[in-house]
Amino acid sequence: MQIDATGLDARTLNERVREALTAGAEELVLNNVCGHRYIGAGLVTAARMTVNGTPGNDLGCFMEGARLIVRGNVQDGVANTMSSGEIIVHGRAGDVLGYAMRGGRVLVRGDAGYRVGIHMKAYENCVPVIVIGGGAGDYLGEYMAGGMLVVLGLGREQGRPLVGRCFGTGMHGGEIFVRGSVGEDRLGREVGAVAMDDEAWDRLAPHLADFAREFGVDPALLGPERFTRLVPVSHRPYGKIYAY
Repeated sequence: MQIDATGLDARTLNERVREALTAGAEELVLNNVCGHRYIGAGLVTAARMTVNGTPGNDLGCFMEGARLIVRGNVQDGVANTMSSGEIIVHGRAGDVLGYAMRGGRVLVRGDAGYRVGIHMKAYENCVPVIVIGGGAGDYLGEYMAGGMLVVLGLGREQGRPLVGRCFGTGMHGGEIFVRGSVGEDRLGREVGAVAMDDEAWDRLAPHLADFAREFGVDPALLGPERFTRLVPVSHRPYGKIYAY
């Protein structure tokens, strides 16, 4: 089923999406999307939705189970507090991608903005994953408590850092993989590099294979020898500043 977003405000477009899903649609195509907010917000469904255009803020927020494919760029707050499902972005992403994300996966072909993965968390088998094909801005993984962030740096200009400053500030759980090196001047005090062992590669490799297949990337570019793995140096980095 197709829905034309031309001339519709965000509320009306989202109402039409929910009406279609309630009526039993399992696959939707949204055309001419331009800044419409909250697409996929709070959806509890296994439906697949293709978004042609540039959706607005909070795409897929609080989502459970749906698969969203965006044929364009996305704005801020994608996958905000998402619990499960998948978001595939064939362009670039804005700021606070994956804020407080609790599960599911986001794959972005291009760059992402600031504060990617802030407050990400994991519980038992619910492990959120974000893979960024390009680079990311400042405060990547800020206060990260669980899950996996991956930065591939594909197409990055020679000499341009893969990540911004204050990388992993306040991080106390999870892990970050960067395809390349990260300068000490980029790292927050709470994160450090460790060996890229077989166990870590076994966790990472399936996501890289899916990324390569989804976006037509040569898998040979994504071998384990190219990656730096970063983890928190403490699970309670600010413990000494509290009164208890």
